[in-house]
Amino acid sequence: MANATAEMTELTLTTFLADLADYNRWANQTLVEWLKAKPVELLDQEVPSSFPSLQKTLVHIWDTQRFWLAVLKQETPPTSFRLNGFHGTLNEVFFGIVEQSGELADYLRSLTEAELKEEVSFVTPWVAGTRSRLEFTQHCLNHSTYHRGQVVTIGRNLGLTDAPMTDYSFYFLVVK
Repeated sequence: MANATAEMTELTLTTFLADLADYNRWANQTLVEWLKAKPVELLDQEVPSSFPSLQKTLVHIWDTQRFWLAVLKQETPPTSFRLNGFHGTLNEVFFGIVEQSGELADYLRSLTEAELKEEVSFVTPWVAGTRSRLEFTQHCLNHSTYHRGQVVTIGRNLGLTDAPMTDYSFYFLVVK
């Protein structure tokens, strides 16, 4: 049994959010490394789920993180893969989700507490909103966690019973 012996840093809003973003990056990287070792045909095999395959679920996580990073930066969001479909390769998905998770973590690490509390807005054809960067960030990271759980469930339905541990407590007690 592993014990958490790492030295604790002062817990502030900025350090906590930076840790969550680093966790998100680690968890996405961990899932990608796990899936890279699996038969390619399983990653596109369809099963009943909100996104019907492992690859499509990863694309959705990546796409949504791209959107929220643009909102946080108050930039025009990139065109969603939902609108035009994703026509890239599985390796592009693996690279994209990990790279984008790093961009999100690096951006969040650069913000001050005042910037995290600053309200930002977005408008889409489906919904518009104004909230703090902190609240939208929490939504984005929680959304990714939700869909990582779906990746594990889809994997189990496909016979993949060796999913890695990606719980936040495991990350901050053992990995970090």
